[in-house]
Amino acid sequence: MSQQKTASSGGASDAMKSTFAMITIPILLIVSILIYKFVMGNPSNFEGGDPKGHPLPGNFLGIIYKGGFIVPILITCLLTTIVMTIERFITIGKAGGKGSVADFVVKVRNMIRGNDIDKALKECDAQQGVVANVVKAGLLKFKEMEANNVLDNEKKELGIAKDIEEATSLEMPMLEKNLTILATLASISTLLGLLGTVLGMIRAFAALANTGAPDTSALATGISEALINTAFGIGTSMLAIIFYNYFTSKIDSLTYGIDEAGFSIIQTFASKNH
Repeated sequence: MSQQKTASSGGASDAMKSTFAMITIPILLIVSILIYKFVMGNPSNFEGGDPKGHPLPGNFLGIIYKGGFIVPILITCLLTTIVMTIERFITIGKAGGKGSVADFVVKVRNMIRGNDIDKALKECDAQQGVVANVVKAGLLKFKEMEANNVLDNEKKELGIAKDIEEATSLEMPMLEKNLTILATLASISTLLGLLGTVLGMIRAFAALANTGAPDTSALATGISEALINTAFGIGTSMLAIIFYNYFTSKIDSLTYGIDEAGFSIIQTFASKNH
C-alpha cells in the first residue's frame, strides 16, 4: 500500500517536473528576446542612437546585440541552465533529507545490527528524503518477512531485496529529472556559439568586400561581434557541465547510501535466520 502511494506521488512529481520544463523554456525564450531587443538593442548603446549602426566604443551590450539572432537563443540556454540548476539544487537537497545521509546510514545500520527495527523506522521518519524512504520500505518488509512462517528464508531475503529495489526505482527518476536538459545544453551551447561566430564572420567579410577599401576598424568590430557568440556559448556550456557533474556525483552518493543500508538490512535478516 505504501509503495502504491509512493508510486502515485512519484508519478505526480514527475508530471509536475515535466510540465515545469515545458513551460519554463518557452517563457525563458520570450524573456531572452525581450532582453535582446530592449536591453541590448537599446538605442543608447549605439552611435547616433541607431541600433543598425556601430555600438558605442566599449559598450558591451551593443556589441553583444550585433551578434545577431543567435544571441537570444544563447541567452535562453544560459537562463535555462541557471533555472534548472536552481531547481536541481532544491530537489536534490530535499532528497538528501534533514541531516547527513552518511550519518543516517551509519545510525540505521547500527540499529539494524542491534535488532532495533522500530527505532530504525523512527529514524527514517525523522530523516525523510529519498534514502530514508527506501530504507523504510526495506525495514517494513523486514518486519513482514520476520512474521511470515510460510516462506523459506531464501525467499524472504529475495522479498526484502525486491522491495528495496522497487522503492529505489520509484525514487531515483525524481533525482535524475531535468539532468538531460543540462547535458543537452552543455553540448549545444558551444555549437550554437560557433554557429553565431561563423555567421558573424561571414557578415564581417561580406561587408568588407562591399566597401571595396579595407576598413580595419570595421573588420575588428565585426570579428569581436562574432566572437561574442563563441564566448557566450562556451561560458554556458561550462556552467552546464560543472553543475551536471556536481549533481551526478550527489546522486551517486545518495545511491551509495541506499545500497549500503539495503545490504545491511538483508545481511542482518540473513544472519538472524541462518
